[in-house]
Amino acid sequence: MTEDINVLALIKGKERYVFLYDDGSRAETLRVLGRYASNPELSFTWYDAAVLSQKIRQESHKHAHNRRFSLPLPTDKDDFLP
Repeated sequence: MTEDINVLALIKGKERYVFLYDDGSRAETLRVLGRYASNPELSFTWYDAAVLSQKIRQESHKHAHNRRFSLPLPTDKDDFLP
């Protein structure tokens, strides 16, 4: 079984910020966004960090919702024969 890799990208002028992360490294990715935003040498702002972290959280909720309902329930009609 392979884990999905999430891709998050931000293009600011000539700069490119690309983040690759799996579900297990989501928290670390959020911390990296904060470190980038606090670095005055980068054009990456706190607004950028907020927008991208919101996207990470939305994607996480979407996947959690899909996984929650992906298993068949014993009450599914297809599982029972008349």
